[in-house]
Amino acid sequence: MNVPLLDLSSQYAPMKEEIMAVVSEICDSQRFILGPKVEAFEKELAAYCTSGGAVGVTSGSDALLIALMAEKIKPGDEIITSPFTFFATVGAIVRAGATPVFADIDPVTFNIDPAKIAEKITPKTRAIIPVHLFGQAADMDPIVKIAKEHNLFIIEDACQAIGAEYKGKRVGSFAEYGAFSFFPSKNLGCFGDGGAVSCDTAEREALLKIYRNHGQSKTYIHEYVGGNFRLDALQAAILSIKLRSLDSWSEARQRNAAIYRKLFADANIGDLISLPQEAAYPVRHIYNQFCIRVAGGKRDALKQYLLDNGIGCAVYYPLSLHLQECFKELGGKVGDYPECEKATAEVLALPIFGELSADQLACVVDTIKAFAAR
Repeated sequence: MNVPLLDLSSQYAPMKEEIMAVVSEICDSQRFILGPKVEAFEKELAAYCTSGGAVGVTSGSDALLIALMAEKIKPGDEIITSPFTFFATVGAIVRAGATPVFADIDPVTFNIDPAKIAEKITPKTRAIIPVHLFGQAADMDPIVKIAKEHNLFIIEDACQAIGAEYKGKRVGSFAEYGAFSFFPSKNLGCFGDGGAVSCDTAEREALLKIYRNHGQSKTYIHEYVGGNFRLDALQAAILSIKLRSLDSWSEARQRNAAIYRKLFADANIGDLISLPQEAAYPVRHIYNQFCIRVAGGKRDALKQYLLDNGIGCAVYYPLSLHLQECFKELGGKVGDYPECEKATAEVLALPIFGELSADQLACVVDTIKAFAAR
């Protein structure tokens, strides 16, 4: 049986007619950049995230960058974040001219460890970027407390976690800013690149809208050096349609995670496989990824075995950011962040999208069990 890591076509089919109708409407109007479709989606997104406002931008990567730009981040400033995340988290810090400072992760959630954040604060620290990795919220109460004590601002990297909750509250609503990605493979994905920034005040929302349009508040009158970070109307309209189904899609992923847990328990291969764990604090995990840990240095062999047998899988992420070649000037070395480095050697993402059948989920577990028995 073939089990893809992700199948977007099965999600698209039921809403194809509605999406094509709005695409035709926009093509007829010839209004492709910003406009009423973007404004409508921004309001819907802010309401969904329970944030003070939301601004549509070109990608999750640019969502992080524009928030740093709006806060006038400059060379010499330090931003604390996780070394175990997608490259864009740290890439945005460097693009803004600041210095990334890493804090190791919690081994249960894969998210940044608040206790490690406190150790990394210096007089140069300006902000913290906690990442809600794989769809599970970081431990925000102590992070917010640290930020307030040291007069820092926070950008929640929620690019993998739209709809995730921490103690009953949606991610993207805990801090000054939240960054979201609508890359097609995300739980809420558009038909290309797209992103958004949530924010806590109307003033920040207005400033972000200036920065996303080359820093101009009026045509050809530039208050700041911004960028071309405008969200397309086509993407916004598609996202508005898909947003209505997001919670049901997340619930389907949660059901699949529960099925996996039962199947793996029955398979009795716990000496090889450790399942992703939900945090001790109350969370709503929306399972953008379902990442197992593979013991005994067998992760890469299992990955190849699954691929050879038609099972999609992927490694998120194979190399800690402090060891990436492009950041070598930061002086990172093996052993600096042991929990992160252990995770990069063990994690493997399995198919988790909501449209998977029970037979496909069983096939994934049966194939891993066959590998373990070799």
